Formats: sequence, structure tokens, C-alpha cells
Amino acid sequence: MLTNRVTELLGVEIPIIQAPMGWIARSQLASAVSNAGAMGIIETSSGELDAVRQEVSKMKDLTDKPFGVNIAQAFVADPTVIVDFVIAQGVSFVTTSAGSPTRYTAQLKDAGLTVFHVVPTLRAAEKAVTAGVDGLIVEGGEGGGFKNPRPVSTMVLLPSVTMAFDVSAVAAGGFLAGRTMAAALALGAEGVQLGTVMVSSVESPVHDNWKQAIINATETDTVFLNSHASPALRALRTKRNRRARVRPRPECDELVRERPRRLLRR
Repeated sequence: MLTNRVTELLGVEIPIIQAPMGWIARSQLASAVSNAGAMGIIETSSGELDAVRQEVSKMKDLTDKPFGVNIAQAFVADPTVIVDFVIAQGVSFVTTSAGSPTRYTAQLKDAGLTVFHVVPTLRAAEKAVTAGVDGLIVEGGEGGGFKNPRPVSTMVLLPSVTMAFDVSAVAAGGFLAGRTMAAALALGAEGVQLGTVMVSSVESPVHDNWKQAIINATETDTVFLNSHASPALRALRTKRNRRARVRPRPECDELVRERPRRLLRR
């Protein structure tokens, strides 16, 4: 058993957090993770708050182990509703993401919850620590799903954060198994968050064809979409998204048109 600040804060045996993937991180998967001794998470990024309520209720029947809820601020119409609900349900652990750590940290901590915030940059980590979070989920650009449009490699970001701040850090983005977890611990993390590998697990609710596509994918089979604005997205490469061309924001169009003229004038 590995005991550190993450296992003590979360009350788990294994310092692994299951990523809060929309529509996927529900009771079927999250209860299996919690029952295995790690931290299962229920998502809210789907925006289906009625379904989230049902999933939290199901978790109490499926496991007697700790589990948490993610509050994805940018993807729910009224995050305050889910904050109040999480507090009322007696959930002990919350991860917050896709928004400011100053928005709900104080309210959640005043209710006795442990709060980790997802950070994609060193500056975001500083903001979260100042807001009083209990820990950070340090997310590099290698991970799947929604990302910072200017992704930083986990190898660069993680040691930068752990050297700058003395808080519990969970590494996310590109982690798969024991060797990669050992690397995260060597870089100062006290746990890892796993997403894509959880999607391909037996307990995942996605179709077997999608699971097999993940298993068969090579190291070059992802594509980074919408790098011009937030949220960007890393996804498995398909014929459809290979053709996708996300245009820059309108203010960028003028810059693109004007720059060649400036070069010609020189």
C-alpha cells in the first residue's frame, strides 16, 4: 500500500482518481473504481444534472467506499445547483474544473468537503492554491478530452507545479499503468488521474468497438482540435476530424490577413 497525502485526504487505498468523463463517468464505472480501492468520480460535464442526481444515488447502493463528484463549471447551465446538491448528498470529495477555483472552493470547504482543482498551467496552479484548495490535478496536454488551447507537456508542467507549491498534486495526461505512475511520483506527484484507460476498461459503459479502437490506437493516433480558442480537444484520429478545420476567432482573421502585407512592405 502507498500512503501519502492524497490517500489520507481522500480516504482511499490507491492514489488513483478516475477522470470525470462526460456520460462515461457514471455509477457503473465509478463504483468499480471505488470498490477497487481508488477514487471513482461522477461527472457533470454532460450537463444532465437530473441524471447526475440519479447516479450519485446509485453509487450509495453500489459501493460503501469513498467517491467524488466533478463540478465542470463551463459545461453546466447553473453550477450552483450541483454545488448545493453535492453538499446536501454528503459527498466528501469534489474536483472542480473548466472555470475559476475562486468560484466555489470556499463554499465547498466550509461544508467540509475536500476540494481539488484541475490546473493546466503554473499560473492556474498559483490561483488555485491562493483560493485554498486542498490539492491540484495537474493536467498536461497529453490527455484526452477538453484541454487548454496552449497545452503544456506533463513532463514540463508537473515538476514546475510540485516544485513551486507544497500541496497534494495528482498528475493527469498521458498516464496508463505502473511505470507511468512511477514517473509521476518521481516528478513530485502523489497520485495520478486516469481517463482514456478507464474508457477502455471492462466496466466502462461505452461500446466494445470504441474500446477496441482505443486499444488498437498507436502513439500517433490522436489529433488536437480547436487550438485557437478554449476549449480545445484531444481526440482519437478519425476520417471526420482529420478533415476538420476550426477557424480562428474573428480578431485573428485580420491578423492573418495583415501579416503578409507587413512582410511585403519590409
